[in-house]
Amino acid sequence: MKRLRAFFYVQHLLGIGHLARASRIAAALTDDGFDVTVVTGGAPIPGFPGPGVKSVNLPPVTSGDEGFSGLVDLQGKPINDDFKKSRSEMLLQAFRDCRPHIVIVEAFPFGRRQMRFELLPLIEAIEATSPRSFLATSVRDILQERVKPGRNEETVDLVNRYFDLVMVHGDPAFAAIGKTFPPAGAIRAEVAYTGLVAAPRAPAASERFDVLVSVGGGAAGKSIVRSTIAAARNADNAWKWCLITGPNLPKDEFDAIAGDATPGLSIFRFREDFASLLTGARVSVSQAGYNTVCDVLRAGCRSLLVPFAVGGETEQTVRALMLEELGLATVLMEKDLTPEGLSQAIEQALVGPTPAAHRLDLEGASRSAQILRERYRTWSPKVGPGFGKVHE
Repeated sequence: MKRLRAFFYVQHLLGIGHLARASRIAAALTDDGFDVTVVTGGAPIPGFPGPGVKSVNLPPVTSGDEGFSGLVDLQGKPINDDFKKSRSEMLLQAFRDCRPHIVIVEAFPFGRRQMRFELLPLIEAIEATSPRSFLATSVRDILQERVKPGRNEETVDLVNRYFDLVMVHGDPAFAAIGKTFPPAGAIRAEVAYTGLVAAPRAPAASERFDVLVSVGGGAAGKSIVRSTIAAARNADNAWKWCLITGPNLPKDEFDAIAGDATPGLSIFRFREDFASLLTGARVSVSQAGYNTVCDVLRAGCRSLLVPFAVGGETEQTVRALMLEELGLATVLMEKDLTPEGLSQAIEQALVGPTPAAHRLDLEGASRSAQILRERYRTWSPKVGPGFGKVHE
């Protein structure tokens, strides 16, 4: 088989979900024989994007706050035009060095509009290159619904003009893209569902906890951390609690939290065996991010979801409520999150039925590789007016 070169752009801003999902797909591409270059633009996270891929690290940026209101560097300083120009030039040089057959852009143009300053020039470069690269966007099944007027129409226009494929990482039996992106029917590019991008089944847990609490990357979810510590302290039972704060939580904050640990509560910044721990937990408590939910579904444990909803975010709430409707989770809204509310919700999750057997497709990583190879093999580059210059 032809060894295809894939160029995969991913930008994580607040948590590590985007990077984790992209890394799983990159690993599947490598296993399928692709030569993979992953370009990352967020804070470095040990272990990502993973072995077997080439990695290009742009000068990192992150979100200024939980509401994604602006881009800052790792020192919290807002980035300026010179910074943006430097990043854009680095991205373009990485593209030229790779000479990819396939370019995959994670989220954009459905999300990551903050990165237009470098992604629109990348699309221009793709259009100006002969032979032209196959261009795919890699998106979640559930999208953020709070958008400005005209934003969705802009997205459809960009997709129809420049993209060859929309890879939706979900099972349409659970959530088709039109559920949270109303103009999906106007997309002329092919829309292909890959299944949910879950990690492989983890080995059995070497350590067992009654309550396993995780908050993803750790940049958000501090209210879960505080409520967990208080709930564990006030518990009148012999439960074993585990709290994983996430690698992005500042060290001084982690040290202060660790100092509040009480007997029965173990606190960690990160656990590489998180997926295994889920298999031995009586109940998992987490936000409703894509990757954590995939891990929980794979493990089959009871789940209490506290969806992230700061700044009008809707994605996690939609996912959590859909899972609750299917009998696959219990939901506690952020507005109701208190130590007492958390304890009551855990009790409710524990006395509820074992999560219903589900048939959701969790093999999205390997299917993504198959789809890209198949589509590239039969692809003919778009030609004609309208290709070349990309306008904001």
